[in-house]
Amino acid sequence: MHYDVIVIGGGAAGLICAIEAGKRGRRVLVIERNDRIGRKILISGGGRCNFTNLYATPENFISDNPNFCRSALSSYNPGDIIALIEQHGIAYHEKKLGQLFCDGSAQQVVDVLTRECAAAGVEILTDCEVWEVSSAQPPGFALDTDHEEFDCDSLVLATGGRSIPKIGATDFALRVATQFGLGLTEMRPGLVPLTFPEEDRDFCAVLSGVSIDASVRCGGIAFRENVLFTHRGLSGPAILQASSYWREGKPIEIDLLPEESAEELLEAAKDDTRALPVLLSERLPRRFAQAWCNRYGLNSPVDRLSERQRRQTAQRLNAWQLFPNGTEGFDKAEVMVGGVDTRELSSKTMEARKAPGLYFIGECVDVTGWLGGYNFQWAWASGFAAGQAV
Repeated sequence: MHYDVIVIGGGAAGLICAIEAGKRGRRVLVIERNDRIGRKILISGGGRCNFTNLYATPENFISDNPNFCRSALSSYNPGDIIALIEQHGIAYHEKKLGQLFCDGSAQQVVDVLTRECAAAGVEILTDCEVWEVSSAQPPGFALDTDHEEFDCDSLVLATGGRSIPKIGATDFALRVATQFGLGLTEMRPGLVPLTFPEEDRDFCAVLSGVSIDASVRCGGIAFRENVLFTHRGLSGPAILQASSYWREGKPIEIDLLPEESAEELLEAAKDDTRALPVLLSERLPRRFAQAWCNRYGLNSPVDRLSERQRRQTAQRLNAWQLFPNGTEGFDKAEVMVGGVDTRELSSKTMEARKAPGLYFIGECVDVTGWLGGYNFQWAWASGFAAGQAV
């Protein structure tokens, strides 16, 4: 079976690529190993799909080559996917910080993509495993699958990264990249809960379920959102954001009183006869304030703290330093940081420089977005870029 274009991977990036190629009159086949397309779309955003972010810019992405994403993101911006959603009459809302969600369910987004594929003449084959990819003559590619053999002029790898393997994620795109001589950058879990050594882990476990508004700094960047204590360590949006920047052996720094000077607070309260946990519980959850003060032996009345104790406590409140010993791994990671080295690809078309006709898009590429719709925007943008060229 010959096709002009075969896209391996029926997720956001693969489907938008197939749609754009089909609109150009190309004969397109999408191969998906799961029994349905869009599995990651369906579980995203708590089942409502955070399909983009209004404020997506290249600065919201991590890559060894930070400028690579600029071309694709400028060619297909948040307004473009919003227009597609609106064209199909899908109601949506901004939850916070530019994050757009469907009012209904993520299935609506999959339905939009399915209808667009049908209109563009794209064929979709699900529950199909690709065993091997090889070069074919004339220039093109041959695919050996558990259904039959296929060949094509252009081949697009849109199989995602190693995150959330329970929904079918594999390293297939990375293996194909290596097979054709493309380099890979270091890969690690991103947007993932952090774990800690025994003492810190036990402290977090006692507070499991408690959430605080804080600013978390890591790798020279800070995120202001909630921090959630778990039995294994820390999670919540601020921690997930910071995790993509965290490297082994490095600390994270938590400002427990963001936008407030703890030193000024304690100075103003230096004559207060209440215990420090009572004072702090006016700004922090009571359970956390008590446990945190217990940990550092700070249960005395504020007026009995020495100047040195006030200064040290203030420093810790605005810059509480913790040393993670790891993450909860790819099983719990929302994305993979790293992937196919962008220096191997055209930033305008996503085509491999060493293998004409071979394209890599979406999460398998070394471009990783922040939490909040940015990774979907990269999927749409990179898929669109390839769809104009295949």
